[in-house]
Amino acid sequence: MIASSEPAYIVDLDLQRVAKTGLWVTLWTTIGLFTLDILIQLAIHRELAISFSFWKVLIVVIGYIILIVVHELFHLLGFRVFAGVPWRKMVVGVNLKLGIAYATTDEWMTNAAIRKALLLPFWTTGVIPAIVGLYLSDGVWLLLGGLLIGGAVGDFVMYKELKQFPNEWLVKDDPDRPRLYLHEPGDWME
Repeated sequence: MIASSEPAYIVDLDLQRVAKTGLWVTLWTTIGLFTLDILIQLAIHRELAISFSFWKVLIVVIGYIILIVVHELFHLLGFRVFAGVPWRKMVVGVNLKLGIAYATTDEWMTNAAIRKALLLPFWTTGVIPAIVGLYLSDGVWLLLGGLLIGGAVGDFVMYKELKQFPNEWLVKDDPDRPRLYLHEPGDWME
């Protein structure tokens, strides 16, 4: 239980700014991945094979929706693995009003634990598909990797804000908004 009802600090995301940054990161990451793939194809095969179809676009759209859900599930896995949050205390969903998917818990976590949970989906749903795309020279995987890397911008913004505070500080997620509440460990009572 927290002794003080007022948090020592609040991390509040500006969703419009995060969305704008996310679009730029998605664009440049995707261009970078496709450029790297072209260079690899030319270096290895001395030729370039590019194909485009309605079915690939459909697969990207479906894959993107699936990976957004998986992204949020990896946040929950991070809460469980790094912070020990019980499964029954976690929620995943979509806030249509804000236009965001979310994973949340009403449990307090250490700053170190939540920072790990914030970045876990970046690696699993962004970097891994990008690597698979480069290995297979597959545009669908490259595009999905670029989209999900850009989609992790909000997580990185929160991570950067939390990095300013000691690992042992306590953090609680706001269930309705992209906001985190922080307390110093001295505010914590067993």
